[in-house]
Amino acid sequence: MAVYNYDVVVLGSGPAGEGAAMNAAKAGRKVAMVDSRRQVGGNCTHLGTIPSKALRHSVRQIMQFNTNPMFRAIGEPRWFSFPDVLKSAEKVIAKQVASRTGYYARNRVDVFFGTGSFADEQTIEVVCANGVVEKLVAKHIIIATGSRPYRPADIDFNHPRIYDSDTILSLGHTPRKLIVYGAGVIGCEYASIFSGLGVLVELVDNRGQLLSFLDSEISQALSYHFSNNNITVRHNEDYDRVEGVDNGVILHLKSGKKIKADALLWCNGRTGNTDQLGMENIGVKVNSRGQIEVDEAYRTCVPNIYGAGDVIGWPSLASAAHDQGRSAAGSIVDNGSWRFVNDVPTGIYTIPEISSIGKNEQELTQAKVPYEVGKAFFKSMARAQIAGEPQGMLKILFHRETLEVLGVHCFGYQASEIVHIGQAIMSQPGEQNTLKYFVNTTFNYPTMAEAYRVAAYDGLNRLF
Repeated sequence: MAVYNYDVVVLGSGPAGEGAAMNAAKAGRKVAMVDSRRQVGGNCTHLGTIPSKALRHSVRQIMQFNTNPMFRAIGEPRWFSFPDVLKSAEKVIAKQVASRTGYYARNRVDVFFGTGSFADEQTIEVVCANGVVEKLVAKHIIIATGSRPYRPADIDFNHPRIYDSDTILSLGHTPRKLIVYGAGVIGCEYASIFSGLGVLVELVDNRGQLLSFLDSEISQALSYHFSNNNITVRHNEDYDRVEGVDNGVILHLKSGKKIKADALLWCNGRTGNTDQLGMENIGVKVNSRGQIEVDEAYRTCVPNIYGAGDVIGWPSLASAAHDQGRSAAGSIVDNGSWRFVNDVPTGIYTIPEISSIGKNEQELTQAKVPYEVGKAFFKSMARAQIAGEPQGMLKILFHRETLEVLGVHCFGYQASEIVHIGQAIMSQPGEQNTLKYFVNTTFNYPTMAEAYRVAAYDGLNRLF
């Protein structure tokens, strides 16, 4: 057994692990990365964010071809199978792996491929694919092992028609009808994707409103769009049991209803990847979902061990995970790069997409903040008309008296890009955070960004 000494060892090469490793390496520390795959990138690159968003992009292109009258001169609407569309995602994954492998090489971070676990508070044992065991001794260790889909024990995920958000990427056919159980972010995204391929989708939600953490108007817009696109949403329903049969799946609900489809996609929760880490050897406890608890410096109850990314829970976003990992390493190297990541834009890649930051109307009303609303509907925006993307709106919430921007909510084409302009203004200190920025700044025309100007004028016209 070879023994290697490091300043920092990072477990997991997803966004959190990469952010941590790069920050520590650039601060002059000797760093090792351990990942259970034979390629870097983590679940984000191989199973989650990258493949699902690449898949979504391809489906959007298919939808544009099939619905835009201009393309009828080329040919009639075409049918594409799910496996065919997945091929584009595979190409993106390969490019991402190549890029990220280069990051580790350029920054002289040693990468170990194998299953890592704690022997003690400063020692990681890595069991490589060939059976060789390597021992890594480090002053600090960062846990960034991510998460995986939660799998209830009473559901047979070995059945060929029952999938979770990881195994759905191995789907070898295109179902005519699909049940998506769980209407969270992942469930809504996959419902959009399959609907775009012409699949009839039954989306089962155990709550009374889609994505209830969103501004209610945005949530309602998504519900309306779903209802127009072959997606039947069933609210306030819980599963009783899932029955796999030869030609499909039957979902039995506690309400007494039964739904049959060609396949079922389970999208109800995530579990932290901590079960193989030997946490009992270091005294770090995990909750019922396999997540570890950290403080604002991303330190666990063991002073030299840190955590970041999905394995610590909220917000479980790739964007936040990278910053959390970078901040965890910043706490170790003390180079001024630490910050507690608590102000994260929401990016939901349904079709159309959704993004928001700040407070929503429900929260401001409950807090009795005197706010006003400015809106810009995309159907009136020149760029949206040119792109053939009329669905959606930009909504700015601002203080009636100070004009401080309190929240930005967007549904529609390029929403995840548009939100960052509002985010930049909201982060300005004092009186520099003002709705007036949008009316006193010249925006390119035609752009989607000019929706801020339209929404700002709309809001100011409401004041008296």
